[in-house]
Amino acid sequence: MAHVLVIDDDQTICDTIAAVVHKIGHEASCACSFNEGLAASRSRAYAVVLVDVDLPDGSGLDLLPLLRQNLPCPEVIIMTGSGDPDGAELAIKAGAWDYIRKPHALNDIVLPLTRALQYQEEKRSRGAPVALKRDGIIGRSAAIDGCLDLVAQAAASGANVLIDGETGTGKELFALAVHENSARAAKSFVVVDCSALPANLVESVLFGHERGAYTGADRAHDGLVAQADGGTLFLDEVGELPASVQKAFLRVIQERRFRPVGGSREIESDFRLVAATNRDLDEMVARGQFRDDLLFRMRTIHISLPPLREHKEDIKDLALHYVARVCEHYDIETKGFTPEFFGVLGEYEWPGNVRELNQALERAIYSAGRNPLLFPKDLPTGIRAQMARDSMSPSAWPDPVPGADGASAPPLPRLDEARAAAIAAAEQLYLQELMEVSEGDVPKACAISGLSRSRLYALLRKHRVRTLR
Repeated sequence: MAHVLVIDDDQTICDTIAAVVHKIGHEASCACSFNEGLAASRSRAYAVVLVDVDLPDGSGLDLLPLLRQNLPCPEVIIMTGSGDPDGAELAIKAGAWDYIRKPHALNDIVLPLTRALQYQEEKRSRGAPVALKRDGIIGRSAAIDGCLDLVAQAAASGANVLIDGETGTGKELFALAVHENSARAAKSFVVVDCSALPANLVESVLFGHERGAYTGADRAHDGLVAQADGGTLFLDEVGELPASVQKAFLRVIQERRFRPVGGSREIESDFRLVAATNRDLDEMVARGQFRDDLLFRMRTIHISLPPLREHKEDIKDLALHYVARVCEHYDIETKGFTPEFFGVLGEYEWPGNVRELNQALERAIYSAGRNPLLFPKDLPTGIRAQMARDSMSPSAWPDPVPGADGASAPPLPRLDEARAAAIAAAEQLYLQELMEVSEGDVPKACAISGLSRSRLYALLRKHRVRTLR
C-alpha cells in the first residue's frame, strides 16, 4: 500500500482525490498550502504527490523541485484549473510525471495516478540503484539530479542520446558519464568535434579511406566510426555536421555499417551514439539546415543541461571542488574563501556557465598569490566591472531613506543586502510591466526582454508575477 499526498487549497478537490486514492487501495493525506504541503512531504515517504499550480502562498511549479529533492523521490503530478501550454512544458522538463487539468470526474485522475503508482512500485522492486560514476559533475540541485537520472537511464540502455545546453554547461562530461556507467565502459570513448572537421576530408575522417582513395592517401586509414567499435561515438557540436554528410551518417546510425572512401566493401561498427549541441536543432530542421530524420534517430533519450544561472545553489560546491583541484594540480597551498567572494559568485549571471566559473576561479587563485584567502578583487576584472556596472544602474538604487531631512532614520542594511533587495524590486517591477506591455503573451515577452522562455518563467515564478493568461 502506497501513500499519496494531495496539495490543494480547495477542500472539495482534496476530498475527491483522497476518495479515489482510497478506492484503489492506498492511503491519502491532504495539505492546503505551499508551506504545509512542503512540511507534509518531508514528514514521511510519499509515492505520489498531486499539487495544484495556484496555492495561496506560492506556486506548485516552485514546489515541484523541492518535492523532487525528497528521498525517496516521489512522482509529482501537477494540477491546474486552466490550460497553460508553457506551464505544462516547464513542469515536464522539471521532472513532473504529468500536468493535468483538475478532474471534473473521478475517472479523470485514475489513470495518471495509477500509472505513477505502478511506476513507483516497479522502481522499488528493482532495489537500490547502483551509484553513478560522475567524475567532474558537481552539484546536488534538483536540476542536476534530474539530468543524472537520465544519465542512469541512458547508461542502462543502448539507445542513442542527444545532450543539449548552452556553451560551458558540461555536455562532454555528461556524455562521458553515459559511457562510463554503461556496459561499454571498457571500450573506447571516441570524440568527434563536428565543428573542426576539415570540409574536404569529412567522410575520410569519419569513415576512413583506402590507399589511393585520393591524392596523398598513401596508406589505408581507419575512420573514427571504426575506432568506436564496441564503445561510444560522441559527436560534439553535431549541429555543425555538414549537410552533405548528414544523409550518409543517417544510414550509419540505422545500420551500423559504412563504406570507407575508395572502398569496395562495407565495414561494421557496433558503436553507441551520443551527440551534443548548443544549437536549437528543431529550429535548424524548420529552416532546412538539419535533417529531421537524423534528429529523430539521435534523440531517443534527450538530456537538456540547465545553464548555471538556473542552479546557482551548486556554485559553492563547484567552487570548492575546482579550487581544491587546481591547487592540488599545481602544488599550491589550498585557498580559503571570504563570504564576500561567494556573494559575488552568487550574484553574477555566468553567461559562460560552469566553464566561465572555472576559468574565473583559476584566475582568482593566481591573483591571490600567497594570500590564503580569495577576495572578490581576485576575480577577473571583466566580472567585477560588470557587477559594478549593474550595481550603479538607476534601477538598482533603493528608494530614498526615510528621515533624510534630519529626522531619526532606521539603521542602514548591509550594502549587499540593499543591492539584492533593490535588484529584486527592479526585476519584479520590470516583469509586471513586461506582462502588461506584452498582454501576457510569453513569446512576445521573450522578444521584448531578450530572455529565453525558461529564464522568463524562472523569474516570473521567483517574483510571483502572473502571465495574465
